[in-house]
Amino acid sequence: MIFPVRTTVGQESLVVDIISSKIKAEGLNIYSIAVIPGLRGYMLIEADNEMTVRRAMTNTPHIKGRGVVGGGEVKISELDSLLEAKPLMKSIKEGQKVQLISGPFKNEKAKVLRINAPKEEVTVELLEAAVKIPVTIKAEHIRILKE
Repeated sequence: MIFPVRTTVGQESLVVDIISSKIKAEGLNIYSIAVIPGLRGYMLIEADNEMTVRRAMTNTPHIKGRGVVGGGEVKISELDSLLEAKPLMKSIKEGQKVQLISGPFKNEKAKVLRINAPKEEVTVELLEAAVKIPVTIKAEHIRILKE
């Protein structure tokens, strides 16, 4: 059974580390823990029952509310859209607005000028820069902005 657990946004990986050390120390029947990038503030725990998940969450910082969200168990069919892998290079298009998520221009917004699919690189132009200079970066260092 899979249980969604609400956490502090940005602290999901810290909670996973704490819970995984509890699993080893107490021998809990938790089979997997997943943090999905598109699902901020939540993590998914696969365990034999809800009480096992609640034992793992006891005295764990950054767990919000009562921890397990809603009625508890979630079906895998409800998670298909979140767990489906989408090829990054096929989702990027020329002229699209993106945000840089790492490097010296972190958090800057830019427009895609060219795409080099074999090298998985994109050439972008920073939108808020005084001088429009094309910058080539790895595609994994951008996030596509919804328009």
